[in-house]
Parts: sequence; C-alpha cells; structure tokens
Amino acid sequence: MKSTMMKRVMSAALAASVVVSLTACGGGAKTADTSGLDENGQVKEIVFPLAETAELSFITSAPANSTQNPNERVIFQRMEEATNVHINWTCFVEDQFNDKKNLAMSQAKSLPDGLFNASMSNYDLLRYAKQGVIIPLEELIDNYMPNLQAVFEKYPEYRTMSTAPDGHIYAFPWIEQLGEGKEAIQSVGGMPFINKKWLDDLGLDMPQTTEELTEVLKAFKENDPAGNGDTIPMSFIINGGNEDLHELMGAFGEGYGDVPDHIAVTDDKKVIWTATQEGYKEAVAWLHELYAAGVMDPEGFTQDWGTFVSKGKADRYGLFFTWDAANIGSNLDDYVPLPALTGPDGMKNVCRQSGSATSGYDRGRCVLTSNCKDTALAAKWIDQMYAPLQSPQNNWGTYGEEGRFNIFELSTNDNGGEMLRHMDLGSESPVEVRQAQSVNGPLAILNDYYGEYVTCPDDAQYRLDWIKDIYVKDMNKEYVYPNVFMSQEDTDLLNQYETDIKKYTEQMKADWIMNGGVEEGWDAYKAKLEEYGLSKYLEIKQKYLDAYFADGNE
Repeated sequence: MKSTMMKRVMSAALAASVVVSLTACGGGAKTADTSGLDENGQVKEIVFPLAETAELSFITSAPANSTQNPNERVIFQRMEEATNVHINWTCFVEDQFNDKKNLAMSQAKSLPDGLFNASMSNYDLLRYAKQGVIIPLEELIDNYMPNLQAVFEKYPEYRTMSTAPDGHIYAFPWIEQLGEGKEAIQSVGGMPFINKKWLDDLGLDMPQTTEELTEVLKAFKENDPAGNGDTIPMSFIINGGNEDLHELMGAFGEGYGDVPDHIAVTDDKKVIWTATQEGYKEAVAWLHELYAAGVMDPEGFTQDWGTFVSKGKADRYGLFFTWDAANIGSNLDDYVPLPALTGPDGMKNVCRQSGSATSGYDRGRCVLTSNCKDTALAAKWIDQMYAPLQSPQNNWGTYGEEGRFNIFELSTNDNGGEMLRHMDLGSESPVEVRQAQSVNGPLAILNDYYGEYVTCPDDAQYRLDWIKDIYVKDMNKEYVYPNVFMSQEDTDLLNQYETDIKKYTEQMKADWIMNGGVEEGWDAYKAKLEEYGLSKYLEIKQKYLDAYFADGNE
C-alpha cells in the first residue's frame, strides 16, 4: 500500500511539473490537471450514472447531410442517460472542419474541454502540445480508462504508436481492426470495379492484362452500353485517394505503382517515392494513351464526390475506383473488382497502402485542451467510447432508432451475451446510413470482437473476401511504411518538404495523363523534386523506418 501511495504522490508531482512546463510553453495559457488525481494524490471515484448531472464541452464534426446537433443522435442520448453527463457541443460541417478547427485552436483561451473528432495530424499534436493548448493523457488513461487500457494491454503496439517521441500520449486513438497484415481491409484503398454486366452483354472476357483492358474500354466506348452516348468507359477523381486510378499502375516497371502518399518500401527496407520510379513513368504514359483514345472521363480531373456518384448511380461507368462499389453503382451485382493486371513486361503487383499492416489507426482522433475543467471526468466519459459494445456503434451506427434505418439490431451471441447484429442494408448506401447515425470519435474495434460483440459488416466482409481471394496473391512486396510518430523537428521538416513535393507530383501526374510528355519531361521533373527536397524528405522517412525495424518490428 505504501509503495502504491508513493507512486501516486510521485505521479502527481510529475503531473504538476508537466503542467508548469506546459504553462511556460503556452505563454501563460490556462492548464488542466494531467493526472486527474485528487488533492491527496488518489484516483477519484467516478461511477456512472453520476448522482448529479455534470457537463463537458467538445468540438466535433458531422456530414452536411446529417444533423448538426450531436445531442439529437441516439448514441449520445443513450450515453447521457447512462452517464448523467451532458455534453455541450460545437459542431462544424465535416468539409469545413479543418478550417474551423484551426481557427478555434488559435483562440486557445476560449477552447472547450476537448475535441471529439479532432482530426489532428502528428504535426498538430506536437505543435499544440508545445504551446500548452492540449495536454498529456497517459496518466489519465492509466487512472481512469480501463477499456482503453485493455486494448493497449492486448495490443501493446497501439500504445507505442500513440506515444510521442517525448514519451507523452497527446490524443485518444481510433482503432478499427478488420483483418490483418496483407489481408487487412485497409491494405487496398480504392479498388477498380468493372461493369461485369457490360462485359457479359458484349461477350467480353475479364481483362487480364493492360492491353486487354485497353481493348475492353474501347469496346465500351464504341458500343455505348449505357445508351444515348452516356457511356463513360472509365471514371475516377484524380489524386482523390480511394477514387484515384493508381491501382492500375502496379503493372509496370518494378511494380511499385502508386498509393495516395506516394511512399513505398522495397524488399531491402528502403523508402522510395513511387512517383519517381521508372514503372510510374511507364504507367503514366499508358494512362495518357487511354486518355487520348477517349476512354477516360474528362471530368475525372475536376469532378467532386457528388458529381462522381451521380454519374455512377445513373449506370454510366464501365470502370471506376472507390472503396466500395455500392457507394457508386446503382446495383452492386453489376460490378466486380478488376484483378491485378499484367503489364507489357510481365509485371503484376497490388500496391498496398502505407500504415495498413496495423489495420485502421488514427493517432489524433480526440484531445483534451488545457481548458478542461475536470480531466478525470472527461477521461472516464471518453473511456465509455472504447467499451466493446459501444465502439461499433460509434463507428457504424446504432439500433432501435424509430423512423430511421438502423445499422444494428441488439441481439445475443452464442453464449447469451449482448451482441450487435448488422441489419440487411438492402438498397441503402452504407455511407449514407452510417453518416445518419454514427458519431465516430475515439474507439477501438478488435478482430476478436466479431462474433462476440458485433457481427462483421456485410460490406466489410465482402471487401475482406475480395482482398483475400482476388488481391493478396498478387501483393508481391513484403513491406509497407509503418505508422510512426516522429519528433516535432522532423515533422516540421517533412511538412515543409511534402507541401511542394506532393503538390508538384500530383500536378504533373494529371498534366501528363491529359497532355502527354512524361518521357520528355521526366528528367526535369525529377530534378525539380530534388530542388523541393525529395532526398532529404526520404532520409527522414528512412530514419524512422530503420528505428522501427531496429525495435524488432517486421
């Protein structure tokens, strides 16, 4: 008992020193208690529901097509009833959130207790921590968050990934496990979906090579299966993450293709920029040939999500790219994933996304500010989001809401325990249904929850099946860049370099696909990237990759 008490007193003293340090960094900004202990250095007893109503305040975001009052969402209504904690929300529309959040963070003294959907980058976390605007959380996690602790104990890598180079945890993470390793659902972002109905109607075989795909797209154009000249053989959103066409590019050169962050790791553990590889150049030249042949959607270089979806729902696409075809096409049965293509030199590779080896993970999902009045209560309330039955609801939606399509029904598992069962989505869009009910924020869904606390979503399961059955066999590269937490100095440097490097890379990719000239402009392009600091950028990336492997990770 004495040693435990001593540990708590020392912990409280350390927390006090951290607060003093943060005050100095923050220019005198008000600071919160980073341990949550009482005046005697003891963990406070917090039992939900509270005997008297307490209040906390958070900033969050919501899609434009859903309620902008989080307290109208059934999930938060149930949470308030279960905890007797009322949340005063400031909610920003999702597509305006970053600008609104940055403005709010610049007025530190008027911030609420925390940001629930914080969307904090590594740079944000370190910068705001140094300024004393957000506070360290590791003691609060240890003292008040048994649900999150259980996740960290089962998967210690998540605690390691959440810990900054200075030893502090500055944010509560979002964790979504759906498969693992090469079979993780995040290993492939935007899949190419081809119109199988059109293939069958025109008597065409599934293309196996880049040459065969070229001929199929030309056949779509010539035969106009959509009718009235509405056929769009191939559509995309250039440089648009899951809606970009990069997954076709692994058929050329060394097979590194491209991914949204343009980072790949060679089998000898070297970091490379995908967009300076010879295979990338060859792929861009081929894509220009498709554009010149008139089989690419010319709006693919300018269109937004709404336009992209509306044309898909009108059944105009022969091939498109996205996370889930059900969000674009009007009939999922008409579209199937296009397998990896073999290129002109026999290369075939599925390009995996950075960070996907540890499944879905967002380091900066939720933070507490130095204005937080009761950090112990805030941590205890946030810990409810990590409960095994609560996390799936926050992530996907809930049950029992009247007058609305529900993602779940509350049922039982084989052992008689409560379990959330996914309801049949029917013709509903998974994205739109979830946007209406989910609240996101900090949460954890682990692989071993499926079948015990929640069923695997149908749209996730068929995507997992596609990855396992169609794509894994052609994932020929051993490594992906891991999710590492860099120092503020290195993060600052990376951000400085990346702004120009990424912008120029993506600008030239679009230009070359539309206008050609990649061969003639290639050397000048690579020289320009060097001027922007590409080699120095990759050196920093390499330093952290080397450290990652030195720690025994593979």
